Amino acid sequence: MGELGAFGKILIFFGIVMIVVGGFFLICNKIPFLGKLPGDIAVQNKNFGFYFPITTCIVISIIISLIMWLFGKR
Repeated sequence: MGELGAFGKILIFFGIVMIVVGGFFLICNKIPFLGKLPGDIAVQNKNFGFYFPITTCIVISIIISLIMWLFGKR
């Protein structure tokens, strides 16, 4: 197939990943607890706001790891 064929497959794969991630961001607002879990850091002052959803990131990482583990067990 050559190098261009392999590059084309990589581009298609990343395109599909981008579609899935974009769909996730579209439905993300409809999940009420996402981003508001205990342990998420939020600091709000008069002129400054900082938000880091550390617990949400850990939960999402665990879910993605489980999905990848299940698909890798072929």
